[in-house]
Amino acid sequence: METIQADNYSIIFSESGYENLNNFIVQQNYSTIFILVDSNTNELCLLRFLSFLATDKSIEIIEIEAGESEKNINTCLEIWTILTELGGDRKSILINIGGGVITDIGGFVASTFKRGIDFINIPTTLLAMVDASVGGKNGIDLGNLKNQIGIINNPKLVLIDTEYLSTLPQNEIRSGLAEMLKHGLIAEKKYWSQFLDLKHTDFTDFDELIYSSIVIKNTIVMQDPTENGIRKALNFGHTLGHAIESYFLESEDKNNLLHGEAIAVGMILESFISWQKGLIAETEYFEIKNTINAIFDSIVFEENDIQPILDLLIHDKKNEYGKIQFALLDGIGSIKINQEVENELIIKSFEDYKN
Repeated sequence: METIQADNYSIIFSESGYENLNNFIVQQNYSTIFILVDSNTNELCLLRFLSFLATDKSIEIIEIEAGESEKNINTCLEIWTILTELGGDRKSILINIGGGVITDIGGFVASTFKRGIDFINIPTTLLAMVDASVGGKNGIDLGNLKNQIGIINNPKLVLIDTEYLSTLPQNEIRSGLAEMLKHGLIAEKKYWSQFLDLKHTDFTDFDELIYSSIVIKNTIVMQDPTENGIRKALNFGHTLGHAIESYFLESEDKNNLLHGEAIAVGMILESFISWQKGLIAETEYFEIKNTINAIFDSIVFEENDIQPILDLLIHDKKNEYGKIQFALLDGIGSIKINQEVENELIIKSFEDYKN
């Protein structure tokens, strides 16, 4: 697969990508190479990465616990302290090996340590490959509110090695699939149609599907790096999805949802809203709903769950002047941004989902 040129960095692929990575590290002459992993990627992915890394520079491994609950300022403080104690300087580089939590927190830590050091993302989950590691968004959660603290700053390289996907359980693969479905829905109907009948989808060439998904996201980001316009299209399914994810994270009687599981629900709800506003046809709505429900388990919402989820919407980063902003479908493969939606319609979308 060809290298994808992003905004002042490259997205490189497969084992040949490691040669590019090694050449880049030699050219930049970094003082120290820091590698950030979590407890899972330390065990399952680090050895593979180190087997390809060719350098005579000092290498330091920093490990954090796995999970969304670690994506907070306290973990950043720990990593900043370790970088300082191990002699990190402006010519150090941080290589982030992991899923979205690692690439988010690693990018944020690197962007703020000594006013910014270089970083490289090696995503090891499908979600991170097609979404989190691409586009320059780095951030942490504020309590249970997703990605409230952050910065847009690009890595120096992103390396996509799909061999890491063999370490993942099926629910993590499904979580990443949600973002791939989204990319088709908002930007390319032909790409979406490849997922309509999973029994006949050719997953033998899954790498090509991943590549196409990254191309779609990168094309949107390149037009609007700081999310003032068309990049808001990528928020489809996320306005309600993030609120659902946060609510399940903070509720003691709920099991935490993976990001993609929450976004899958959000896409169904926001597709319903798109239909009710006359932006997509009824047939398109049921095509979307049935396709997503064929992949993801249904989430149970009780009557008293809906209002707390609505209350969380006010914290959404896309809000402007206190108004909740949605990105809604304008037919499959197209999007309308900055759409206001009344609470009654949101509640109606949950009622439809539950039925």
